[in-house]
Amino acid sequence: MVVDNLRTGNRWAIPEGVPLVECDAGDSERIGTVIREYRVSAVMHFAASVVAPESISDPLAYYANNTCASRNLIESCLRYDVRDFIFSSTAAVYGDAVKSPVVETAPARPITPYGASKLMTEWILRDVRASTQPDRFRYVALRYFNVAGARLDASLGQATPNATHLIKVAAEAACGTRARIEIFGNDYPTRDGTCVRDYVHVEDLVEAHVAALRRLQAGGASAIYNCGYGRGYTVREVLAAMQEVSGVGLNLVDAPRRPGDPVELVADPSCLKRDLLWTPRLDDLRVICESAYRWQRRLLEGLI
Repeated sequence: MVVDNLRTGNRWAIPEGVPLVECDAGDSERIGTVIREYRVSAVMHFAASVVAPESISDPLAYYANNTCASRNLIESCLRYDVRDFIFSSTAAVYGDAVKSPVVETAPARPITPYGASKLMTEWILRDVRASTQPDRFRYVALRYFNVAGARLDASLGQATPNATHLIKVAAEAACGTRARIEIFGNDYPTRDGTCVRDYVHVEDLVEAHVAALRRLQAGGASAIYNCGYGRGYTVREVLAAMQEVSGVGLNLVDAPRRPGDPVELVADPSCLKRDLLWTPRLDDLRVICESAYRWQRRLLEGLI
């Protein structure tokens, strides 16, 4: 079953036959009722505000929605004996990583309230796990790098208004719903002066969650894993790929650097592959861009 306040989500994205409870993840009373009514034994916690630059201008909103609400949800899980917990964390906990690819043991030094709000939730999970019996509460925190793309059959994808993720923005521009794309900074110490990111297809990320849940249900220990492919692309390389798969030239405009943007964030996913037997199927920038573009065209055509 799904819990969502639908502020950014959509009812049509929930598969037919799956129950929906419309409430906040941090609403302890409602969440407690849901856990009891549906006999919940495992939780996958995706709810969060996710725009790093926005978190700089409104940090309190991010600490409220990401950290405080997560704290309440975790408390509800403990109170009503939910044993297994999967948390959507972020590579933003690393901040400006000193070494790339970055491993899970690298220092966590977030440079935005977004990253800090997620790291605080990781700390809550760590401390709760340490204070309880091993068989009472276990968790896996998945540190997402740049999640992108859509279902390969174009049946589901991101539909958030005013999106900020690069591949989504590029797909919108290729479909004619954005007049231009701003490139925030062209003087970074990278191969073409733009930031480098590790883009992971959403379907591979889904498989990582399933593998994490199986680990916990089999009695595996709590852990933190990077979710990425271990290769990085610059902003200009991503935009070139979108132009190639769409056949549309994009209007690219150089803009100043954006606060909270690390130079390079690329995952070392070795632990995820080893411990969870995760084998990504869609590690291809063209595939990621094409799936995002096909989904965006479907949205534009009003087929959703």
